[in-house]
Parts: sequence; structure tokens; C-alpha cells
Amino acid sequence: MSEPLLAEVQLSSQELFRGHLLHAFRDTVRLPDGTSAVREYVVHPGAVMVIPLLQDAQAQWQVVMERQFRYAVGQVMVEFPAGKLDCGESRWQCAVRELREETGYQASEWAHAGVIHPLIAYSTEAIDVWFARGLVPGERALDNGEFLEVFNATPVELLQWCQSGLVTDAKTLTGALWLQNVLGGQWKLDWQAASFLARE
Repeated sequence: MSEPLLAEVQLSSQELFRGHLLHAFRDTVRLPDGTSAVREYVVHPGAVMVIPLLQDAQAQWQVVMERQFRYAVGQVMVEFPAGKLDCGESRWQCAVRELREETGYQASEWAHAGVIHPLIAYSTEAIDVWFARGLVPGERALDNGEFLEVFNATPVELLQWCQSGLVTDAKTLTGALWLQNVLGGQWKLDWQAASFLARE
């Protein structure tokens, strides 16, 4: 959606920091009323989040979740599997890789749900949201220095954790909303076989 009356125009840009993951800038911009302001922001390579669906012995859905210590906030967080894009990697390839590396699962069917921007005030990060089903277990392949626990939860449990404040991760809260609407039939997904997506 184009909103030219609200747009800010870059006048100059200064690099502040370049790290392994993040790239920070301070820009001077022209505001819609003609005055100028400073905007500091982080350039992010992009990421994916996977909502993996399993069926239990009673054919009831469960979701595969993770518990991981997040240093920046100093606590263990409950999350869906997720990770950043590698250079030259498609978003679906990233979703497949992250699911396998973090949980050991491979999925026979995938559905792209949409995109979320979790930090719009100061980051370019966009997270692609994928659903995965037809899960086959296998060996995990965690990155060096990566430690996390994988477990299953029912959608009801997940929503209770969101309500109680146990889950505060923004992408997982968004994923829980998506899951609730998909399982309730309000939001439709276009499921594709992994073998089909691999050919694209």
C-alpha cells in the first residue's frame, strides 16, 4: 500500500555497526512536513518460523515447540522453531533446514501462511511463517553453541501459555493466533507437497 503523504525520504546514511548477524545504521530523513529527523535501525537478513503439526493416537493435533535460553532477555523462552536465512537460501529451504536442524523432523507437506514484521520501529526483519505436517522424526543437527529442548504441546495448552504470560515471544504469539484460526477453519492454507516445492 503506497502512502506518499506519510513517507519519509532518506537524506543521508551512516553505518554504525556491522556484526555477524546485525547491521546498524543512523539515517537522516525528510519528514512529510519538510522537517528532518534521525532514524536508527538494524538491517536483518530475514528469518522463518515453522509451526509443525503432529497428530496423536486420537488424531488430535499437537504442535512441536522449543525451550531455549535467550541471552538478550536473560531467560528461557517457549517458541516455535525458527531461524535466520543463510545467504542464497530460499525461505522455504530455510524453513526445511531449521525444522530438521532444531527438531530432527522432516515434513512431507508445507503451507506458507504469511509474513510478520516483529520489530517495525527499528529493524528490517521479516519472518516468513510456514506450517508443516506429515512429520517424520530424525536426528537433530544443532549449530555449535545452540542448546534447546524440543517438546510437544496441544493447541489448547499453547493458548493457555500465551494468556498466562508464559509465552511472550512475539513471533510465537503471532503463530498461536494463526494456528487457532487455521484449526478453527477461519483461515485457509494452501498445502503443497515437499517434493513439489523442492522442484520450484
